Parts: sequence; structure tokens; C-alpha cells
Amino acid sequence: MPDQKRALAYGLATVLLWSTMATAFKLTLRHVHPAALVFWASVFSTIALGALLAVQGRLIEALAGLRTGWRTALPLGLVNPAIYYLVLFKAYDLLPAQVAQPVNYTWAITLSLLAAVFLGHRLTRLDVLATALAYAGVVIISLRGQGFSAETGISLLGLALALGSTLLWAGYWIANTKDTRSPVAGLFQNFLLSLPVLAAAVWAIEGAVAFTPPAAGLLGAAYIGTLEMGLSFALWLAALKHATHAGSVSTLIFLSPPISLVFIHYVLGETIHPNTYWGLGLILLGLGVQNWSRMR
Repeated sequence: MPDQKRALAYGLATVLLWSTMATAFKLTLRHVHPAALVFWASVFSTIALGALLAVQGRLIEALAGLRTGWRTALPLGLVNPAIYYLVLFKAYDLLPAQVAQPVNYTWAITLSLLAAVFLGHRLTRLDVLATALAYAGVVIISLRGQGFSAETGISLLGLALALGSTLLWAGYWIANTKDTRSPVAGLFQNFLLSLPVLAAAVWAIEGAVAFTPPAAGLLGAAYIGTLEMGLSFALWLAALKHATHAGSVSTLIFLSPPISLVFIHYVLGETIHPNTYWGLGLILLGLGVQNWSRMR
């Protein structure tokens, strides 16, 4: 049944978890390679989602569904978690968190552009304005008034990977529009089938050392996998389920990037560049324009 207070509580809890992830990514990547982090985080996420399904009494059903659903689960699992998180973690490995996080946050803008191409959605003038504002913010954050140089601390490859991650994530959700499985069970199946592929990829990239990570790396992977890649998804679904109006919950996502900067500064120790504030402001303004356009 709709329960707006419960919806807001679930939504705020999810936003708070998301806000810690840029810092968690960077801290964990100090101890493990991006490929190893994807593998171990996926292991913990699969366990967390499986435990959630078990509590709901739906685990056996989800496992049995693989007999017919593997053709959907495997390709989606290759995108999320395998390729998407490998690209995202490598971007974080190369970029300051205060750059990678806002750039990745433009995935909603990318989604509207891809939806226009692949789903036939109409782009309005407000959509074009939202896109221009968001990507102007990306440019401001990235260039820092100096262009691409050693002084900016901005890796061109890292920036390309961060932008590429938005394409992967938006494409993943477009593919999900044709997925008839229940969301949590579908995500569990995707992650479960991706694990053998990830294990082979990690072995090829890093060798046996990837399977014996240091304790700090394993702890970080457990945090990221359980919360970012697993339970936060279920929390957000619960928030939308209980909301009397989905828009009142979806606007909470605008809190995540500013809160994230607090963790990035005080926990990770990055000095926030002034251009980050200006660029993030434009990105949030672009997302706000897009959100307002959808609610009209």
C-alpha cells in the first residue's frame, strides 16, 4: 500500500548509500585492480541478492527460472555488472572522485538521448536544453580552466571511460524495458551468470593474485557489492513501490552528488576544485530541467 513516509525513508537511505560510493570506489581501488574489484563486488552482490530472495521465499523460483531465462540473464549480466563496472572502476582509478562521480551522473541525460534513437521517444526543446546544460557541466569540471594538461589531474582516457559508462548504463536500462522478469530476481540471475565470465576475465588480466585480495580490498568489495550493486537497488524499488507519487521520490537523487562531495573531501581527502561546484551545478540543473520536462 502507498505510504509516503516509508517511501521517503527508503529513498533517503538509498541516496545516502549512493553518496558514499565514489569514496568507497577510490579507497578500495588503492588495494585491488578494477577487474578484481568487479569480480569480488559481484560475488558479494550475488550473495546479498540471493539472501534477500531467500527471505522473501523466492530464491528457488529465481534459480529455477534460469532454465528459461538464461538467454536474457547472460547478455544483461555481461553488461551489468561485468563490462559496466569494469569501465566505471577503471574511470575512477584514473580520475579524481570529484570528476568521475558527476560525469557518471549524466547517465540519465544519455538515457533520454538513446531512448530517442532506439525507442522512438521524442526529444523536446527542454530535453535539448537539459543535455546542453549537463554536458557543459562536464566540460567545466574536466577542463578546470586549463585545458587537458598534467596540472588538471584529468586523464583523457579516464574521462572517456566515465562518459562511456553512461552509455553502457543507459543502454542496459533500455534493454531492460523488454525484460519481463521481476527486477530483483532478474538482477540476481544476471549477476550469478556473470560470475564465471568475470572469474575467467580476472584470471586473464591479473592471474591468481586477484583471488587472494588484501583484507582492505575484500572489505571494500563487500561494501560496494552488498550495498551499491545489490541492496540499494531493492531499497530504491521499495521507495518507488510505497510512494504515492514517484516524482516526489525520484527528486531525492539530486541530493546524492552534493552529499558525495562531502565524503570525497572529508573522508577521501580530495580538495574540491571550484570548477567542480560550478560544473556539478550545471549537471544538476540539466537533470532538473529533464525531470521537470517529464513531469509536465
